[in-house]
Amino acid sequence: MITATTPALREVPETTSISTLLVDRVARAGDATLAERRETAGGPWLPVTAREFEDDVLSVARGLVARGIRPGDRVAIMSRTRYEWTLLDYAVWAVGGVPVPVYETSSADQVHWILSDAGVRLALVETEAHAATLDTVRDRLPELESVLVLDGGALGMLRVLGQDVPVEEVRARRDAVRRDDLATIIYTSGSTGRPKGAELTHGSFAHVAMNARLALPELLERDGARTLLFLPLAHVFARLIQVAVVSSGTVLGHAPDVKNLVADLGSFRPTFLLAVPRVFEKVYNSAAQQAAASPARQRVFAWAARTAEATSRAVDAGGPSPWLRAQHALADRLVLGRLRAAMGGDVEYAVSGGAPLGERLGHFFRGLGLTVLEGYGLTETTAPTAVNLPASVAIGTVGPPFPGTSIRIADDGEILLAGPHLFRAYRNQPELTAEALADGWFRTGDLGSLDEQGRLRITGRKKEIIVTAGGKNVAPAVLEDRLRGHPLVSQVVVVGDQRPFIAALVTLDPEMLPGWLATHGLPRMSVTEARTDPTVLEHLERAVGRANEAVSRAESIRKIHVLENDFTEANGYLTPSLKVKRPLVLRDFADVIDGIYAAPKPQSPPPAA
Repeated sequence: MITATTPALREVPETTSISTLLVDRVARAGDATLAERRETAGGPWLPVTAREFEDDVLSVARGLVARGIRPGDRVAIMSRTRYEWTLLDYAVWAVGGVPVPVYETSSADQVHWILSDAGVRLALVETEAHAATLDTVRDRLPELESVLVLDGGALGMLRVLGQDVPVEEVRARRDAVRRDDLATIIYTSGSTGRPKGAELTHGSFAHVAMNARLALPELLERDGARTLLFLPLAHVFARLIQVAVVSSGTVLGHAPDVKNLVADLGSFRPTFLLAVPRVFEKVYNSAAQQAAASPARQRVFAWAARTAEATSRAVDAGGPSPWLRAQHALADRLVLGRLRAAMGGDVEYAVSGGAPLGERLGHFFRGLGLTVLEGYGLTETTAPTAVNLPASVAIGTVGPPFPGTSIRIADDGEILLAGPHLFRAYRNQPELTAEALADGWFRTGDLGSLDEQGRLRITGRKKEIIVTAGGKNVAPAVLEDRLRGHPLVSQVVVVGDQRPFIAALVTLDPEMLPGWLATHGLPRMSVTEARTDPTVLEHLERAVGRANEAVSRAESIRKIHVLENDFTEANGYLTPSLKVKRPLVLRDFADVIDGIYAAPKPQSPPPAA
């Protein structure tokens, strides 16, 4: 087995908790801004100092004590990403409670499973609609005592209720929490089955947050550091960044509605962002589509994009030539600077995780002036367990082990992880815990490799490996990621297990379709019409050809089938973290897949454009 290890930069003392990290920030810079919040959508950003935030945390925490919340009690939070979520997280931690995040888009059955499995006593939800969802399963949640609605004044009620609770009682509870105590139970998104509750300790979060400050000072400790969270705080990725930001010197903002994200970025002006690859794909494709409104603009954008990529690649080869620097300066004035301005103007770094970004986009954005630090992690690892660092970005990899982490590649290619940031157990599932954690190593189920510098490259999921009828092992992720980069494509599921060749189910992006049709001189049409249109299919086949360039002929996609409807969270085919529920797709579209292979076998893969 091959192993790579990065030593920890900081060890977590036994008395440390997430709450003590906030106390430390107040001691360092209590009168400096910790967060900026909005009271109304589109309103001004109002500063909240570290001391004001701590005072508000204690005030809400006193209300939780008055409501009867005891140390160890589970408290559910179901909301969009907003300031109140962060406030509630820290208030629950201050009283020794255990916040249990719930996606605000969750169905009644999903809410029931999480709250029942976690044994939640109190639920704090954002809206009356969320409360109504919970009401439909309330009779099957005997441990749930009450539901409070944020939009109905829940926080104000808690502040009033807690006025008679001595603040010293909350401080005593807060100080009693230790590194190894349970901090939260985060339920995996369930792309392959019912969500599992990963139990994460205060030490897990503290380890990552404390080491991130030292490993990523360009993000967290630079003067004027700011970030705007828009990914769901129900997901471990955003939750960890929240803790790291509150622990550092960064100013935190929240964007609850992605429809307003561009305006929010422009007014907040973050210096770094947290995103998933689909966000970067959308930014690039939207810009390309807008440029395609005229042939001249389209040519300029394509040239600027090539120049950005070439400049980034030249960085890895010793630096761009004077000619390329001049070309890049012109591209920046004409195209690239406008894209940076659309993301707020000051953003220099973005941390990307959840799926591979792809080298093309990685180089494009670095050439744009936004260095994407691609990383890798899971719920069970408290998010990052490997990440590219600003001084040593290796595009195409997810970087070296995060400080304190060991990465091992098993003989079958599976990635094994060890470190103090690992989860302690799956809630109520000891057999599954024993299967996943063996001798201090976590079996991720992901496949990867380590290069000579100890940097990790992800190649796929162990359970998703396709074995064709000819015995060829195919990792679908590479093909899916490349094909999904086409502006028209929303989702891709590569198929072919025990079949004579590789094929793919494809869905079209309904948001991108109208603009794409217009720029290609095609009439308006619905997704249903577009999926069989000869010109649309011709462009998709070209995209397939480009995707096939990354694999051998035996691994290449020979046929695609464009489905009538996209995969969404609403229809159950996407998880809240935007991962496709592959087993469900394979089950529900079995007849479609059979039909692909019932037709005559194609003689060769589609050609690249």
